[in-house]
Amino acid sequence: MILTVPTTAFTDQKPGTSGLRKKVRVFQQPHYAENFIQSVFDSLEGYRGQTLVVGGDGRFLNREVIQIALKMAAANGFGRVLVGRGGILSTPAASHLIRSSGAFGGLVLSASHNPGGPDEDFGIKYNIGNGGPAPEKVTDAINARTLAIDSYKILDAADVDIDTIGETMMGDMAVEVVDPVALYADLMETLFDFAAIRAMIAGGFTLAFDSMSAVTGPYATEIFERRLGAPAGTVMNGTPLPDFGHHHPDPNLVHAKQLYDRMMAADAPDFGAASDGDGDRNLIIGRHIYVTPSDSLAVLAANAHLAPGYAAGLKGIARSMPTSGAADRVAEKLGVPLYETPTGWKFFGNLLDAGMATICGEESAGTGSDHVREKDGIWAVLLWLNILAVRKESVAAIMADHWATYGRNYYARHDYEAIAKDKADALMAALRGKLDSLPGTTNSGGTVKSADDFAYTDPTDQSVSRNQGVRILFEDGSRVVFRLSGTGTEGATLRVYIERYVGPDGDLTLETADALSPLIAAAQEVADIAGFSGMDRPSVIT
Repeated sequence: MILTVPTTAFTDQKPGTSGLRKKVRVFQQPHYAENFIQSVFDSLEGYRGQTLVVGGDGRFLNREVIQIALKMAAANGFGRVLVGRGGILSTPAASHLIRSSGAFGGLVLSASHNPGGPDEDFGIKYNIGNGGPAPEKVTDAINARTLAIDSYKILDAADVDIDTIGETMMGDMAVEVVDPVALYADLMETLFDFAAIRAMIAGGFTLAFDSMSAVTGPYATEIFERRLGAPAGTVMNGTPLPDFGHHHPDPNLVHAKQLYDRMMAADAPDFGAASDGDGDRNLIIGRHIYVTPSDSLAVLAANAHLAPGYAAGLKGIARSMPTSGAADRVAEKLGVPLYETPTGWKFFGNLLDAGMATICGEESAGTGSDHVREKDGIWAVLLWLNILAVRKESVAAIMADHWATYGRNYYARHDYEAIAKDKADALMAALRGKLDSLPGTTNSGGTVKSADDFAYTDPTDQSVSRNQGVRILFEDGSRVVFRLSGTGTEGATLRVYIERYVGPDGDLTLETADALSPLIAAAQEVADIAGFSGMDRPSVIT
Protein backbone atom coordinates (compact mmCIF):
# COMPACT_ATOMS: atom_id res chain seq x y z
CA MET A 1 0.00 0.00 0.00
CA ILE A 2 1.24 3.48 -0.89
CA LEU A 3 0.73 5.93 1.96
CA THR A 4 0.40 9.68 1.49
CA VAL A 5 1.64 11.18 4.74
CA PRO A 6 0.76 14.78 5.65
CA THR A 7 3.77 16.83 6.72
CA THR A 8 4.91 20.34 7.54
CA ALA A 9 7.78 22.00 5.70
CA PHE A 10 11.12 22.55 7.43
CA THR A 11 12.88 25.84 6.72
CA ASP A 12 16.45 24.57 7.04
CA GLN A 13 16.74 22.09 4.16
CA LYS A 14 18.59 24.17 1.58
CA PRO A 15 21.26 21.94 -0.01
CA GLY A 16 24.82 23.19 0.38
CA THR A 17 27.89 22.54 -1.76
CA SER A 18 27.32 18.78 -1.54
CA GLY A 19 23.71 18.22 -0.55
CA LEU A 20 21.93 18.57 2.78
CA ARG A 21 24.14 18.09 5.84
CA LYS A 22 22.92 18.32 9.41
CA LYS A 23 23.44 16.71 12.77
CA VAL A 24 22.06 13.18 13.09
CA ARG A 25 19.50 14.33 15.64
CA VAL A 26 18.14 16.82 13.12
CA PHE A 27 17.67 14.04 10.56
CA GLN A 28 16.02 11.89 13.25
CA GLN A 29 13.16 14.36 13.62
CA PRO A 30 9.86 12.87 12.39
CA HIS A 31 9.41 13.47 8.64
CA TYR A 32 12.76 15.28 8.25
CA ALA A 33 14.55 12.84 5.94
CA GLU A 34 11.27 11.97 4.23
CA ASN A 35 10.54 15.62 3.45
CA PHE A 36 13.91 16.11 1.81
CA ILE A 37 13.79 12.90 -0.23
CA GLN A 38 10.27 13.69 -1.44
CA SER A 39 11.40 17.19 -2.35
CA VAL A 40 14.18 15.66 -4.47
CA PHE A 41 11.71 13.41 -6.30
CA ASP A 42 9.19 16.24 -6.74
CA SER A 43 11.92 18.33 -8.41
CA LEU A 44 12.65 15.70 -11.06
CA GLU A 45 10.85 14.81 -14.28
CA GLY A 46 10.74 11.59 -16.26
CA TYR A 47 12.00 9.19 -13.61
CA ARG A 48 9.01 6.83 -13.44
CA GLY A 49 10.09 3.30 -14.29
CA GLN A 50 13.75 4.37 -14.24
CA THR A 51 16.69 3.16 -12.13
CA LEU A 52 17.88 4.89 -8.96
CA VAL A 53 21.19 4.18 -7.20
CA VAL A 54 21.25 4.35 -3.37
CA GLY A 55 24.18 3.93 -1.01
CA GLY A 56 26.36 5.71 1.49
CA ASP A 57 29.50 5.74 3.57
CA GLY A 58 28.20 3.50 6.37
CA ARG A 59 27.96 6.24 8.96
CA PHE A 60 25.41 6.21 11.78
CA LEU A 61 21.81 6.35 10.44
CA ASN A 62 22.91 5.17 6.96
CA ARG A 63 20.98 1.88 7.02
CA GLU A 64 17.79 3.41 8.43
CA VAL A 65 17.61 6.19 5.84
CA ILE A 66 18.34 3.73 3.03
CA GLN A 67 15.21 1.77 3.97
CA ILE A 68 13.19 5.00 3.96
CA ALA A 69 14.63 5.95 0.56
CA LEU A 70 13.78 2.52 -0.90
CA LYS A 71 10.17 2.68 0.28
CA MET A 72 9.77 6.23 -1.00
CA ALA A 73 11.35 5.38 -4.37
CA ALA A 74 8.86 2.52 -4.74
CA ALA A 75 5.94 4.75 -3.78
CA ASN A 76 7.02 7.44 -6.24
CA GLY A 77 7.28 5.13 -9.23
CA PHE A 78 10.94 4.19 -9.74
CA GLY A 79 11.23 0.85 -11.53
CA ARG A 80 14.48 -0.36 -10.00
CA VAL A 81 16.92 0.61 -7.25
CA LEU A 82 20.53 -0.52 -7.13
CA VAL A 83 21.86 -0.45 -3.57
CA GLY A 84 25.35 -1.31 -2.35
CA ARG A 85 25.54 -4.38 -0.12
CA GLY A 86 25.22 -3.34 3.50
CA GLY A 87 24.23 0.12 2.29
CA ILE A 88 27.86 0.79 1.35
CA LEU A 89 28.90 2.79 -1.73
CA SER A 90 31.80 5.20 -1.81
CA THR A 91 30.88 8.46 -3.52
CA PRO A 92 33.08 7.79 -6.60
CA ALA A 93 31.80 4.19 -6.78
CA ALA A 94 28.22 5.51 -6.66
CA SER A 95 29.05 7.88 -9.51
CA HIS A 96 30.46 5.00 -11.55
CA LEU A 97 27.44 2.79 -10.81
CA ILE A 98 25.04 5.54 -11.93
CA ARG A 99 26.99 5.97 -15.17
CA SER A 100 27.60 2.30 -15.95
CA SER A 101 24.03 1.22 -15.22
CA GLY A 102 22.35 4.05 -17.10
CA ALA A 103 20.55 5.06 -13.91
CA PHE A 104 18.39 8.16 -13.82
CA GLY A 105 20.31 9.39 -10.76
CA GLY A 106 21.26 8.46 -7.23
CA LEU A 107 20.93 9.30 -3.56
CA VAL A 108 24.34 9.37 -1.85
CA LEU A 109 24.03 9.25 1.93
CA SER A 110 27.09 10.88 3.41
CA ALA A 111 28.47 13.90 5.20
CA SER A 112 31.83 13.21 3.54
CA HIS A 113 34.78 14.11 5.77
CA ASN A 114 32.64 15.14 8.74
CA PRO A 115 32.49 12.91 11.85
CA GLY A 116 29.83 10.23 12.34
CA GLY A 117 27.86 8.91 15.30
CA PRO A 118 24.59 9.62 17.12
CA ASP A 119 25.74 13.11 18.09
CA GLU A 120 27.58 13.85 14.86
CA ASP A 121 26.76 14.41 11.18
CA PHE A 122 24.65 12.95 8.39
CA GLY A 123 23.88 14.01 4.85
CA ILE A 124 21.90 13.28 1.69
CA LYS A 125 23.04 14.34 -1.76
CA TYR A 126 21.29 13.84 -5.11
CA ASN A 127 23.48 12.97 -8.10
CA ILE A 128 22.12 13.31 -11.63
CA GLY A 129 22.40 10.86 -14.53
CA ASN A 130 25.96 11.84 -15.45
CA GLY A 131 27.00 10.57 -12.02
CA GLY A 132 27.82 14.01 -10.65
CA PRO A 133 26.29 16.25 -7.98
CA ALA A 134 23.10 18.01 -8.98
CA PRO A 135 23.72 21.43 -10.56
CA GLU A 136 22.44 24.61 -8.98
CA LYS A 137 19.24 24.72 -11.04
CA VAL A 138 18.30 21.33 -9.55
CA THR A 139 19.33 22.13 -5.99
CA ASP A 140 17.48 25.45 -6.21
CA ALA A 141 14.34 23.56 -7.27
CA ILE A 142 14.81 21.08 -4.40
CA ASN A 143 15.17 23.94 -1.92
CA ALA A 144 12.04 25.64 -3.20
CA ARG A 145 10.10 22.41 -2.85
CA THR A 146 11.31 21.83 0.74
CA LEU A 147 9.69 25.12 1.71
CA ALA A 148 6.31 24.21 0.20
CA ILE A 149 5.97 20.46 0.74
CA ASP A 150 2.84 19.31 2.59
CA SER A 151 2.93 15.51 2.08
CA TYR A 152 5.17 12.65 1.01
CA LYS A 153 4.62 9.18 -0.43
CA ILE A 154 6.01 6.03 1.15
CA LEU A 155 5.30 2.33 0.67
CA ASP A 156 3.88 0.50 3.67
CA ALA A 157 6.23 -2.47 3.44
CA ALA A 158 8.79 -4.45 5.42
CA ASP A 159 12.45 -3.52 5.23
CA VAL A 160 14.50 -5.14 2.46
CA ASP A 161 17.54 -7.34 3.19
CA ILE A 162 20.40 -5.14 1.95
CA ASP A 163 23.14 -7.49 3.15
CA THR A 164 22.63 -10.25 0.57
CA ILE A 165 23.51 -9.78 -3.08
CA GLY A 166 20.53 -10.43 -5.30
CA GLU A 167 17.14 -9.03 -6.32
CA THR A 168 13.88 -8.73 -4.41
CA MET A 169 10.66 -6.86 -5.07
CA MET A 170 9.36 -3.95 -3.01
CA GLY A 171 5.87 -3.41 -4.32
CA ASP A 172 6.26 -3.00 -8.08
CA MET A 173 9.90 -1.90 -7.78
CA ALA A 174 12.90 -4.23 -8.04
CA VAL A 175 15.62 -3.78 -5.42
CA GLU A 176 18.98 -5.18 -6.55
CA VAL A 177 21.74 -5.43 -3.95
CA VAL A 178 25.12 -5.22 -5.70
CA ASP A 179 28.75 -5.73 -4.76
CA PRO A 180 29.87 -2.17 -3.91
CA VAL A 181 33.54 -2.85 -4.69
CA ALA A 182 33.99 -5.13 -7.73
CA LEU A 183 32.70 -2.84 -10.47
CA TYR A 184 34.78 0.08 -9.21
CA ALA A 185 37.94 -2.02 -8.85
CA ASP A 186 37.47 -3.32 -12.40
CA LEU A 187 37.30 0.28 -13.65
CA MET A 188 40.57 1.11 -11.92
CA GLU A 189 42.26 -1.80 -13.72
CA THR A 190 41.32 -0.25 -17.07
CA LEU A 191 42.99 3.06 -16.17
CA PHE A 192 46.24 2.03 -14.50
CA ASP A 193 49.11 -0.38 -15.14
CA PHE A 194 48.39 -2.83 -12.34
CA ALA A 195 51.17 -5.14 -13.58
CA ALA A 196 53.79 -2.40 -13.17
CA ILE A 197 52.50 -1.48 -9.71
CA ARG A 198 52.41 -5.14 -8.67
CA ALA A 199 56.02 -5.56 -9.81
CA MET A 200 57.08 -2.46 -7.87
CA ILE A 201 55.45 -3.79 -4.69
CA ALA A 202 56.91 -7.27 -5.24
CA GLY A 203 60.32 -5.63 -5.57
CA GLY A 204 60.12 -4.25 -2.02
CA PHE A 205 58.22 -0.97 -2.41
CA THR A 206 56.19 -0.35 0.75
CA LEU A 207 53.03 1.64 1.29
CA ALA A 208 50.50 2.45 4.00
CA PHE A 209 46.90 3.42 3.33
CA ASP A 210 44.67 4.77 6.12
CA SER A 211 40.97 4.25 5.43
CA MET A 212 40.15 6.09 8.67
CA SER A 213 37.53 3.44 9.61
CA ALA A 214 35.47 4.79 6.74
CA VAL A 215 34.07 3.62 3.42
CA THR A 216 37.28 2.97 1.46
CA GLY A 217 38.37 0.08 3.68
CA PRO A 218 36.80 -2.64 1.50
CA TYR A 219 37.91 -0.90 -1.71
CA ALA A 220 41.49 -0.42 -0.52
CA THR A 221 41.78 -3.99 0.76
CA GLU A 222 40.54 -5.42 -2.54
CA ILE A 223 42.73 -3.21 -4.72
CA PHE A 224 45.96 -2.71 -2.77
CA GLU A 225 46.21 -6.01 -0.91
CA ARG A 226 44.40 -8.50 -3.16
CA ARG A 227 44.86 -7.19 -6.70
CA LEU A 228 48.22 -5.43 -6.28
CA GLY A 229 49.76 -7.82 -3.78
CA ALA A 230 50.59 -5.46 -0.93
CA PRO A 231 51.00 -7.31 2.39
CA ALA A 232 48.05 -7.77 4.71
CA GLY A 233 47.98 -4.81 7.07
CA THR A 234 48.91 -2.30 4.38
CA VAL A 235 45.38 -0.95 4.78
CA MET A 236 45.04 0.67 8.20
CA ASN A 237 41.66 1.18 9.92
CA GLY A 238 40.06 -0.78 7.08
CA THR A 239 36.70 -1.69 8.64
CA PRO A 240 33.96 0.92 8.06
CA LEU A 241 32.41 1.90 11.39
CA PRO A 242 29.23 3.96 11.99
CA ASP A 243 31.21 6.42 14.11
CA PHE A 244 34.52 6.05 12.21
CA GLY A 245 36.10 4.70 15.38
CA HIS A 246 35.41 8.00 17.19
CA HIS A 247 37.76 9.69 14.73
CA HIS A 248 37.23 12.59 12.36
CA PRO A 249 37.53 11.02 8.87
CA ASP A 250 39.15 14.01 7.20
CA PRO A 251 42.48 13.14 5.52
CA ASN A 252 44.56 16.06 6.69
CA LEU A 253 47.61 16.43 8.90
CA VAL A 254 45.52 16.94 12.03
CA HIS A 255 43.09 14.04 11.75
CA ALA A 256 45.44 11.61 9.96
CA LYS A 257 48.29 12.24 12.40
CA GLN A 258 48.82 8.50 12.94
CA LEU A 259 49.72 8.14 9.27
CA TYR A 260 51.77 11.33 9.22
CA ASP A 261 53.85 10.24 12.21
CA ARG A 262 54.47 6.88 10.58
CA MET A 263 55.60 8.54 7.33
CA MET A 264 57.98 10.86 9.18
CA ALA A 265 59.61 8.02 11.17
CA ALA A 266 63.06 6.66 10.39
CA ASP A 267 61.59 3.38 9.13
CA ALA A 268 58.75 4.98 7.15
CA PRO A 269 57.19 3.19 4.18
CA ASP A 270 57.97 4.54 0.70
CA PHE A 271 54.47 5.95 0.23
CA GLY A 272 51.54 6.83 2.44
CA ALA A 273 47.98 7.88 1.67
CA ALA A 274 44.57 8.25 3.28
CA SER A 275 40.99 8.83 2.24
CA ASP A 276 37.95 10.32 3.94
CA GLY A 277 34.50 9.29 5.13
CA ASP A 278 32.94 8.71 1.70
CA GLY A 279 36.10 8.04 -0.28
CA ASP A 280 36.30 11.11 -2.48
CA ARG A 281 39.24 12.90 -0.82
CA ASN A 282 42.87 11.92 -0.49
CA LEU A 283 46.03 12.65 1.47
CA ILE A 284 49.42 11.97 -0.12
CA ILE A 285 52.61 11.66 1.94
CA GLY A 286 55.95 10.34 0.73
CA ARG A 287 58.68 9.19 3.06
CA HIS A 288 59.47 12.33 5.08
CA ILE A 289 57.56 14.64 2.70
CA TYR A 290 53.95 15.85 2.73
CA VAL A 291 52.44 16.70 -0.65
CA THR A 292 49.83 19.46 -0.58
CA PRO A 293 46.62 18.73 -2.52
CA SER A 294 47.42 21.62 -4.86
CA ASP A 295 50.88 20.23 -5.61
CA SER A 296 49.44 16.73 -5.96
CA LEU A 297 47.03 17.94 -8.64
CA ALA A 298 49.89 19.57 -10.54
CA VAL A 299 52.14 16.49 -10.34
CA LEU A 300 49.34 14.15 -11.39
CA ALA A 301 48.49 16.36 -14.36
CA ALA A 302 52.15 16.65 -15.43
CA ASN A 303 52.65 12.87 -15.27
CA ALA A 304 49.21 11.47 -16.15
CA HIS A 305 50.45 10.29 -19.57
CA LEU A 306 52.46 7.59 -17.77
CA ALA A 307 49.21 5.74 -16.95
CA PRO A 308 47.46 3.79 -19.74
CA GLY A 309 44.14 5.54 -19.25
CA TYR A 310 45.72 8.94 -19.96
CA ALA A 311 48.44 8.02 -22.46
CA ALA A 312 46.77 10.14 -25.15
CA GLY A 313 47.24 13.28 -23.04
CA LEU A 314 44.88 15.71 -21.37
CA LYS A 315 42.12 17.77 -22.94
CA GLY A 316 42.38 20.35 -20.19
CA ILE A 317 42.93 20.85 -16.46
CA ALA A 318 40.41 22.39 -14.07
CA ARG A 319 40.92 23.61 -10.52
CA SER A 320 38.78 25.40 -7.99
CA MET A 321 39.59 29.06 -7.47
CA PRO A 322 41.06 28.62 -3.95
CA THR A 323 43.42 25.88 -5.21
CA SER A 324 46.97 27.11 -5.82
CA GLY A 325 48.17 28.08 -9.28
CA ALA A 326 50.62 25.14 -9.46
CA ALA A 327 48.45 23.35 -12.03
CA ASP A 328 48.26 26.50 -14.16
CA ARG A 329 51.95 26.22 -15.02
CA VAL A 330 51.55 22.57 -15.97
CA ALA A 331 48.64 23.43 -18.28
CA GLU A 332 50.72 26.16 -19.89
CA LYS A 333 53.63 23.79 -20.56
CA LEU A 334 51.33 21.07 -21.89
CA GLY A 335 49.53 23.57 -24.10
CA VAL A 336 46.09 22.70 -22.75
CA PRO A 337 43.38 24.96 -21.26
CA LEU A 338 43.24 25.70 -17.55
CA TYR A 339 39.80 26.35 -16.04
CA GLU A 340 39.38 28.14 -12.71
CA THR A 341 35.97 27.34 -11.22
CA PRO A 342 34.07 27.93 -7.98
CA THR A 343 34.38 25.28 -5.28
CA GLY A 344 32.10 22.30 -5.91
CA TRP A 345 32.55 19.28 -8.16
CA LYS A 346 29.37 20.07 -10.10
CA PHE A 347 31.27 22.84 -11.91
CA PHE A 348 33.86 20.33 -13.08
CA GLY A 349 31.10 17.98 -14.24
CA ASN A 350 30.02 20.39 -16.98
CA LEU A 351 33.59 20.67 -18.27
CA LEU A 352 34.09 16.89 -18.17
CA ASP A 353 30.79 16.21 -19.96
CA ALA A 354 31.75 18.70 -22.66
CA GLY A 355 35.14 17.04 -23.20
CA MET A 356 36.94 20.24 -22.20
CA ALA A 357 38.91 18.84 -19.24
CA THR A 358 40.38 15.49 -18.22
CA ILE A 359 41.79 16.05 -14.71
CA CYS A 360 40.28 18.26 -12.01
CA GLY A 361 41.21 19.11 -8.47
CA GLU A 362 40.42 21.09 -5.35
CA GLU A 363 42.73 22.21 -2.56
CA SER A 364 40.44 20.43 -0.11
CA ALA A 365 42.11 17.12 -1.03
CA GLY A 366 39.84 16.20 -3.92
CA THR A 367 41.21 15.13 -7.29
CA GLY A 368 39.62 13.15 -10.08
CA SER A 369 39.25 12.72 -13.81
CA ASP A 370 36.71 12.06 -16.52
CA HIS A 371 36.32 8.39 -15.43
CA VAL A 372 33.52 9.47 -13.02
CA ARG A 373 31.88 12.75 -12.08
CA GLU A 374 33.11 12.95 -8.50
CA LYS A 375 36.50 13.41 -6.92
CA ASP A 376 38.08 10.05 -6.18
CA GLY A 377 40.55 9.31 -3.39
CA ILE A 378 41.68 5.83 -4.42
CA TRP A 379 41.99 6.93 -8.06
CA ALA A 380 44.47 9.62 -6.98
CA VAL A 381 46.49 7.10 -4.97
CA LEU A 382 46.61 4.67 -7.89
CA LEU A 383 47.77 7.38 -10.30
CA TRP A 384 50.54 8.27 -7.87
CA LEU A 385 51.54 4.60 -7.63
CA ASN A 386 51.51 4.28 -11.42
CA ILE A 387 53.79 7.33 -11.72
CA LEU A 388 56.15 5.98 -9.06
CA ALA A 389 56.28 2.58 -10.79
CA VAL A 390 57.20 4.12 -14.15
CA ARG A 391 59.60 6.83 -12.98
CA LYS A 392 61.25 4.62 -10.36
CA GLU A 393 61.91 7.64 -8.16
CA SER A 394 60.84 8.56 -4.65
CA VAL A 395 58.04 11.01 -3.90
CA ALA A 396 60.63 13.49 -2.61
CA ALA A 397 62.65 13.22 -5.85
CA ILE A 398 59.55 13.72 -7.98
CA MET A 399 58.54 16.79 -5.99
CA ALA A 400 62.05 18.28 -6.18
CA ASP A 401 62.11 17.79 -9.95
CA HIS A 402 58.63 19.29 -10.31
CA TRP A 403 59.53 22.44 -8.34
CA ALA A 404 62.82 22.80 -10.24
CA THR A 405 60.81 22.75 -13.47
CA TYR A 406 57.75 24.81 -12.57
CA GLY A 407 58.65 26.69 -9.39
CA ARG A 408 56.89 26.21 -6.08
CA ASN A 409 53.59 27.52 -4.78
CA TYR A 410 53.96 27.72 -1.00
CA TYR A 411 50.42 27.20 0.19
CA ALA A 412 48.28 26.66 3.29
CA ARG A 413 44.63 26.74 4.27
CA HIS A 414 43.57 28.06 7.68
CA ASP A 415 40.11 26.94 8.85
CA TYR A 416 38.23 28.81 11.55
CA GLU A 417 35.43 26.41 12.45
CA ALA A 418 32.03 26.80 14.14
CA ILE A 419 31.96 30.59 14.03
CA ALA A 420 28.55 32.08 14.77
CA LYS A 421 26.98 32.51 11.36
CA ASP A 422 26.05 36.16 11.87
CA LYS A 423 29.65 36.99 12.79
CA ALA A 424 31.04 35.08 9.81
CA ASP A 425 28.59 36.86 7.50
CA ALA A 426 29.58 40.20 9.02
CA LEU A 427 33.28 39.48 8.42
CA MET A 428 32.65 38.69 4.75
CA ALA A 429 30.38 41.72 4.35
CA ALA A 430 33.07 43.97 5.79
CA LEU A 431 35.64 42.50 3.42
CA ARG A 432 33.39 43.02 0.42
CA GLY A 433 32.75 46.56 1.55
CA LYS A 434 36.43 47.49 1.32
CA LEU A 435 37.32 45.78 -1.98
CA ASP A 436 37.40 49.01 -3.95
CA SER A 437 39.72 50.72 -1.47
CA LEU A 438 42.30 47.93 -1.04
CA PRO A 439 44.30 48.19 -4.31
CA GLY A 440 47.43 50.29 -3.78
CA THR A 441 47.43 49.87 -0.02
CA THR A 442 50.31 48.17 1.82
CA ASN A 443 50.24 45.69 4.68
CA SER A 444 52.46 42.91 6.04
CA GLY A 445 52.03 40.97 2.81
CA GLY A 446 53.18 43.81 0.59
CA THR A 447 51.30 46.08 -1.79
CA VAL A 448 47.83 45.01 -2.86
CA LYS A 449 47.54 44.85 -6.65
CA SER A 450 43.84 43.98 -6.89
CA ALA A 451 40.90 42.73 -4.84
CA ASP A 452 37.63 41.18 -5.99
CA ASP A 453 34.77 38.81 -5.22
CA PHE A 454 35.26 35.86 -7.56
CA ALA A 455 32.52 35.26 -10.15
CA TYR A 456 32.46 32.45 -12.72
CA THR A 457 30.81 32.19 -16.10
CA ASP A 458 30.48 28.53 -17.06
CA PRO A 459 31.87 28.13 -20.59
CA THR A 460 29.50 25.24 -21.31
CA ASP A 461 26.17 26.94 -20.61
CA GLN A 462 27.08 30.57 -19.82
CA SER A 463 25.52 30.33 -16.34
CA VAL A 464 27.02 32.77 -13.83
CA SER A 465 27.97 32.04 -10.21
CA ARG A 466 28.75 35.08 -8.07
CA ASN A 467 30.13 35.73 -4.55
CA GLN A 468 32.41 32.69 -4.66
CA GLY A 469 35.19 34.08 -2.46
CA VAL A 470 37.06 37.31 -1.77
CA ARG A 471 40.52 37.45 -3.38
CA ILE A 472 43.34 39.78 -2.31
CA LEU A 473 46.17 39.71 -4.87
CA PHE A 474 49.58 41.27 -4.18
CA GLU A 475 52.12 42.86 -6.52
CA ASP A 476 54.54 39.91 -6.21
CA GLY A 477 51.91 37.35 -7.27
CA SER A 478 51.02 36.23 -3.75
CA ARG A 479 47.37 36.07 -2.73
CA VAL A 480 45.01 35.56 0.18
CA VAL A 481 41.48 34.22 -0.39
CA PHE A 482 38.58 34.30 2.09
CA ARG A 483 35.58 32.02 1.71
CA LEU A 484 32.79 30.60 3.87
CA SER A 485 32.53 26.83 3.47
CA GLY A 486 29.25 25.10 2.69
CA THR A 487 30.25 21.64 3.94
CA GLY A 488 29.88 22.02 7.70
CA THR A 489 26.85 21.22 9.83
CA GLU A 490 27.23 23.68 12.70
CA GLY A 491 27.84 27.43 12.60
CA ALA A 492 30.05 28.66 9.77
CA THR A 493 33.58 27.75 8.74
CA LEU A 494 35.82 30.53 7.45
CA ARG A 495 38.51 29.22 5.13
CA VAL A 496 41.53 31.42 4.49
CA TYR A 497 43.78 30.32 1.62
CA ILE A 498 47.32 31.72 1.60
CA GLU A 499 49.68 31.38 -1.35
CA ARG A 500 53.13 32.60 -2.37
CA TYR A 501 54.84 31.64 -5.63
CA VAL A 502 58.63 31.21 -5.88
CA GLY A 503 60.13 30.60 -9.32
CA PRO A 504 62.52 27.74 -10.21
CA ASP A 505 65.53 29.93 -9.47
CA GLY A 506 64.25 30.93 -5.99
CA ASP A 507 64.47 29.20 -2.61
CA LEU A 508 62.42 26.02 -2.97
CA THR A 509 63.30 24.57 0.44
CA LEU A 510 61.63 27.00 2.83
CA GLU A 511 59.33 25.79 5.58
CA THR A 512 55.80 26.59 4.47
CA ALA A 513 54.92 28.49 7.66
CA ASP A 514 58.03 30.67 7.28
CA ALA A 515 57.38 31.35 3.61
CA LEU A 516 53.80 32.40 4.32
CA SER A 517 54.30 34.26 7.60
CA PRO A 518 53.91 37.80 6.14
CA LEU A 519 50.75 36.80 4.28
CA ILE A 520 49.25 35.17 7.38
CA ALA A 521 49.73 38.45 9.20
CA ALA A 522 48.22 40.32 6.25
CA ALA A 523 45.09 38.16 6.37
CA GLN A 524 44.51 39.14 9.99
CA GLU A 525 45.11 42.81 9.23
CA VAL A 526 42.76 42.92 6.24
CA ALA A 527 39.88 40.87 7.65
CA ASP A 528 40.18 41.30 11.45
CA ILE A 529 39.50 37.59 11.86
CA ALA A 530 40.13 37.65 15.61
CA GLY A 531 37.82 40.62 16.10
CA PHE A 532 34.89 39.07 14.24
CA SER A 533 35.34 35.43 15.26
CA GLY A 534 36.88 35.70 18.72
CA MET A 535 39.50 33.16 17.59
CA ASP A 536 43.18 34.03 17.75
CA ARG A 537 44.30 30.97 15.79
CA PRO A 538 42.81 28.59 13.22
CA SER A 539 41.04 25.38 14.24
CA VAL A 540 42.90 23.45 11.54
CA ILE A 541 45.84 24.25 9.27
CA THR A 542 46.32 22.17 6.13
